[in-house]
Amino acid sequence: MAEFLSDIEIAQKVEMQVINTIADKAGIPDKYVENYGKYKAKIDYRYLQTELSSEKDANLILVTAINPTPAGEGKTTTTIGLGDALSKIGKKTIIALREPSLGPVFGVKGGAAGGGYAQVVPMEDINLHFTGDFHAIGAANNLLAAMLDNHIHQGNELDIDLKKISWRRVVDMNDRQLRNITDGLGGKGDGVVRQDGFDITVASEIMAVFCLSNDIMDLKQRLSKIIVAYNRKGEPVTCGQLNAQGAMAALLKDALKPNLVQTLEGTPTFIHGGPFANIAHGCNSVIATKMASKIADYVVTEAGFGADRGAEKFIDIKCRLSGLKPKAVVIVATVRALKYNGGVAKADLYHENLEALEKGLPNLLKHVENITTVFGLPAVVAINARTTDTQAELDLVAKKCGELGVNVALSEVWAKGGEGGVKLAEEVLKLIEQGKEHTYVYDTNLTIKEKIEAICRKIYGADGVDFAPAANKLIAEFESLGFGNLPICMAKNQYSLTDDQTVLGRPTGFRVTVRDLTISAGAGFIVALTGTIMKMPGLPKVPAAEKIDVDVDGKISGLF
Repeated sequence: MAEFLSDIEIAQKVEMQVINTIADKAGIPDKYVENYGKYKAKIDYRYLQTELSSEKDANLILVTAINPTPAGEGKTTTTIGLGDALSKIGKKTIIALREPSLGPVFGVKGGAAGGGYAQVVPMEDINLHFTGDFHAIGAANNLLAAMLDNHIHQGNELDIDLKKISWRRVVDMNDRQLRNITDGLGGKGDGVVRQDGFDITVASEIMAVFCLSNDIMDLKQRLSKIIVAYNRKGEPVTCGQLNAQGAMAALLKDALKPNLVQTLEGTPTFIHGGPFANIAHGCNSVIATKMASKIADYVVTEAGFGADRGAEKFIDIKCRLSGLKPKAVVIVATVRALKYNGGVAKADLYHENLEALEKGLPNLLKHVENITTVFGLPAVVAINARTTDTQAELDLVAKKCGELGVNVALSEVWAKGGEGGVKLAEEVLKLIEQGKEHTYVYDTNLTIKEKIEAICRKIYGADGVDFAPAANKLIAEFESLGFGNLPICMAKNQYSLTDDQTVLGRPTGFRVTVRDLTISAGAGFIVALTGTIMKMPGLPKVPAAEKIDVDVDGKISGLF
């Protein structure tokens, strides 16, 4: 019987190459490489601005997915395996991924370093602290919070309304206890008493700003635009009015440099930034993606959650604001998730059930239609293979996708690494040859309501949108302040095309309710909140943290 190894055991058995060797493979000059130990490095972003500025852009490949089960469907694993497969067949490839948050690592979902034989390493470092980018982002966020409260304490020259402070503190941990707090208690010198709260670091607007900035000066300008509160006249108060942007950028100057690591097979990989896909755009940094696109011939990247969330935001926000142009899209699906969308209970997902599979397939087909029809990009469906999948189930998926003119490739990268993704890679190369360019879901010159309606109708399949009274008031306010032409970032659950996560498959005849909106003026988008999306998750009854340990030699166990 074959030995079963956990993800971390597989990663720890691999002999990594010194990171300078990986940088050499990518063609990065040594003067831009800043080592963080033997196996991690930061690459100076000035490399992009100087020597790479005139280089042609690579073929950019976006990996997205269907609406997932709570366990995830292997989108990152597929992204890594596809990158390895392209390298294996002789294509100069770089992978561009998001950094994991400590919240999911210690909670339910786990990290974001792939799985099986399609991983990035050193996976322990990547999932725990890495190069300290998230700590820098948290420090910058909390510096702004401290300067805001200090301004109020010192006389409140800007006449800030204590009931209209929108800026919150952050910590990179799932900690529901901090969602709503009262601070400033104590004596006169202990600040002003007010209601406050914490978000998880990846939900901070600074994370979104960080990932959309082109350089340090762009970062400072974006930081200065962040709205932290409103004064008693209802006018926005910004980070720039508190003169905080310079010090915040100083905290972020090293974090802004993309992190270089490697896959198990030695494919160069940038892992940089990680905005919360629920409340922000859920993609790695523009700097990392652009740098990869100037260095390699092929770049494989991903966007958070299903295509209704990640792919839509990748194109309508990240591509719109950066000029990036994907050439092909991979839609990751599992037979397990399709049966889940067909109504099968979690305990029964590993038994053949063609009836449930056919009932769940419309979810996949809707995502395929969105990519090929709404965005106008060529797509391939990658079935992330599992040992419990039957041939009859795989054949049914291929048949239904074929009816839409989209091929299906079996991805076996979890078990076989790059070798298991060669067929997928070959299919992707065919798609790139089509030379298509994406279209957007909406024109930014539409009204805020029209843009939200366009997303909900075209991408989710909704009949329309209902706006709560509070949302209507905020829309009028944002448009009067001159923010009406910004892109929309939908905050919606990842499990359903609707705003109700219990409604699976491809529902029809539903409406989406927008209950609230926030303005991310620094990032450059408006967030429309639906359902019960929270910016501070909590830990489950049995958190993953209970299984993680370290021995006398410093070897970590239990990390997936």
